[in-house]
Amino acid sequence: MTTTDTIVSALKDILSDEQVTVNETIRELHSKDESYHEGRLPDVVVFPSSTKEVSDILKIANDFGIAVIPFGRGSSLEGHVIPIRQSITIDFSWMNKILEIRPGDLLVRVQPGVTRTELNKELKKYGLFFSVDPGADASLGGMAATNASGTTAVRYGVMRDQVRDLEVVLADGRVIHTGNLAAKSSSGYHLNGLFVGSEGTLGCFTELTLQVYGIPEFETAAIAVFPDVQSAVEAVTGILQAGVPIARVELVDEQSIEQVNQYSETDFPVKPTLFLEFHGNEAGLAQDVEFTKEIMNDSGCLSIQFETDTAARHKLWEARHNLAYAYIHGFKGKKLMTTDVCVSITDLADAVLFARAELEKVNIPGGILGHVGDGNFHVLLMIDMSNKEELARAEAYNEKLVRFAIERNGTCTGEHGVGFGKQKYQVLEHGEALNVMKTIKKAIDPKDILNPGKLVDIQESL
Repeated sequence: MTTTDTIVSALKDILSDEQVTVNETIRELHSKDESYHEGRLPDVVVFPSSTKEVSDILKIANDFGIAVIPFGRGSSLEGHVIPIRQSITIDFSWMNKILEIRPGDLLVRVQPGVTRTELNKELKKYGLFFSVDPGADASLGGMAATNASGTTAVRYGVMRDQVRDLEVVLADGRVIHTGNLAAKSSSGYHLNGLFVGSEGTLGCFTELTLQVYGIPEFETAAIAVFPDVQSAVEAVTGILQAGVPIARVELVDEQSIEQVNQYSETDFPVKPTLFLEFHGNEAGLAQDVEFTKEIMNDSGCLSIQFETDTAARHKLWEARHNLAYAYIHGFKGKKLMTTDVCVSITDLADAVLFARAELEKVNIPGGILGHVGDGNFHVLLMIDMSNKEELARAEAYNEKLVRFAIERNGTCTGEHGVGFGKQKYQVLEHGEALNVMKTIKKAIDPKDILNPGKLVDIQESL
């Protein structure tokens, strides 16, 4: 094994002293993400400022056979940034420039350390916005690495749908581009689709060209209350089948509404609730709202309240986005475990009801919420990590939920990603296709230095 001193010395030949650190506090900050998975310290953390520096770092890592872990904001949820062996963590926070805005093409070119909030602040000057909204103020590089999604995916799509081009540094230091500025292409393999969602296992992103959108002329939010989850999901199905161009539709169950009220000082009825948002022009939006009211009433909606005031809309969505913190605040001393699955819309109601029934059986406090417009939902569980029996019950619950989704031809994760938290379900979900993924990984990263042990684990066959 190469000593840490040797690695640090080689890195300081290409980087300044302040860009290379073995400080234990900084290593601790890079040892874990926001998941419940146990962390592990990287051996060294580096802060590159250019593509060339990233290329040089990877050449050194490849020569030594040292693992490289790309790190954005550390907001991932399945252990993506946790090292499993001797490693260099590359923190991209210094690469945080918005390089180019092309309003006429509805495109923007950024470095990976730019966060979605920073980008939207700058885009607002041009009447534009970036649509992917995972809740956390994640870095755009990290969002591409995990194919992030969020509340607006039902209207605008997920991260993979927004990526026009990536600049990627491969394991041996080569730099490639996966796309171009064209809106479509029939040339070559679709590398954007391959690298987005690869969780740092195929390369490090150093630039992203992303699609952006014009800020809607009008926006209206709504809260719809239902007697039960079945009715709420039926209403969502009705909205989608009717072709209403809804921008967001989020389900929050009774237990979660109770936590929202306590944490955000709101007074929402403690019933299954849909948070909705509509984007469009004034006339079209009025029609969409009226049509939605009819569908809601047909599905047994108890009440629906619309908000057009900007401050009121922001307060509504802030309450939804703060739900995880509401649980953490409400169950002090416990750790948040969050999981997600995604199923077809027609299987969604059954999946949510199954999730709630099984959650009651394991007797662990938690709630269900999700981007039900695309069949993706989450379960939040509050766990005493010192109680091994309780942790085992939570993990068994997670497995039941994942198997329920996969048995219905769904997926073990709609947006959180695999990391190593859900790696054990990859054979079940993908079958022989997983071996194809491993073959691709071996071809691009033969020494398995790029975020090893995540997404697809090829160590046993090296």
